[in-house]
Amino acid sequence: MAWNTPGGNSGDDNRAPRKPRGGNGGGWGGGLPGPLRDLFDGGIWRWVLIAVALLVLFSSFQLIGEQQRGVVLRFGQFSRILQPGPNFKLPWPIESVVKVNATQIKTFSSNVPVLTRDENIVNVSVNVQYRVDDPRQYLFGTVDADQMLEQSAQSAVREQVGRADLNTVLNNRGPLAVVAEQRLQASLKAYNTGLSVTGLTLPDARPPEEVKPAFDEVNGAQQVKERLINEAQAYAAKVVPEARGQASRARTTAEGYKQASVARAEGDARRFTLLQGEYKNAPEVTRKRLWLETVQQVLSENRKVIGGDGRQLIYVPMPVDAGKTSGNAPQLTPEMVVPALPAAADSIRNADRSVSRSASREEAGR
Repeated sequence: MAWNTPGGNSGDDNRAPRKPRGGNGGGWGGGLPGPLRDLFDGGIWRWVLIAVALLVLFSSFQLIGEQQRGVVLRFGQFSRILQPGPNFKLPWPIESVVKVNATQIKTFSSNVPVLTRDENIVNVSVNVQYRVDDPRQYLFGTVDADQMLEQSAQSAVREQVGRADLNTVLNNRGPLAVVAEQRLQASLKAYNTGLSVTGLTLPDARPPEEVKPAFDEVNGAQQVKERLINEAQAYAAKVVPEARGQASRARTTAEGYKQASVARAEGDARRFTLLQGEYKNAPEVTRKRLWLETVQQVLSENRKVIGGDGRQLIYVPMPVDAGKTSGNAPQLTPEMVVPALPAAADSIRNADRSVSRSASREEAGR
């Protein structure tokens, strides 16, 4: 039979029949075309295993930044917190990591309309700065910690501003901000938000636009009042020390004058007592000495003219304006040469009488 006859043998009948290409399912690539079958037969599973090993290795290594904290979830349940630096965990899907920025300062600002204690509406600006304090509570303590903080901040501000009057809200918001911050922190802790408030301020408070001109006038009057008070305090701070200094100087001068007057009076009294004793012992000598001392005192306090021959001492009471009429020596008149010695003698006689009367009273007393 011809070799191409159907049912005939091609070639030698004793030759073993060839295996059909691809076989009947022997091997993973038995039913694939030639190149793919060769790829499977050449060790693709080895590369698959290497890729799986690398995937497991890289999914087990976790690098946490300096400002971050890693929350490890094992099958969706909290396991632990990873600190900054290289860390290892079980591969995904056993464990997964959620990174939280724990040092970033976040800011929330809002404008809240509030009704004050005296039933006035005022728009208060709120500025809150906060950060994540507990990453676990931040992720799982509440549904949305940031939204919870915003609502709690507005509630705390409304509570504190509602307890104050309008004047306090407009001009003295510092204490209100401190109390509102404490209230907000307590609320965040009670709600398990894991957030920590670093600062709360009330930078501005304005009345509604409908009554803004009236409030501006009130604020202007308040500023004028404060300016006048400051000026008055400055004037008082300047005048009061000067008045106190003058009073102290006058007091010191009076004390000095008092001491000098008392000392002078005591000295005069002691001198008179000593003079009285001397007069008792030697009346004539004492009387002459008193006369000489009086003449010396009178002549020392008045101007003197000495005659040309040098043998005569004449007391001349020169008028005050006499030397101003001309540059020459003043002309002496008989009226100017009227001696003042009688007046001196009278003063001596008066002193002598007083001493004599004192001595007589003392002898009578004995």
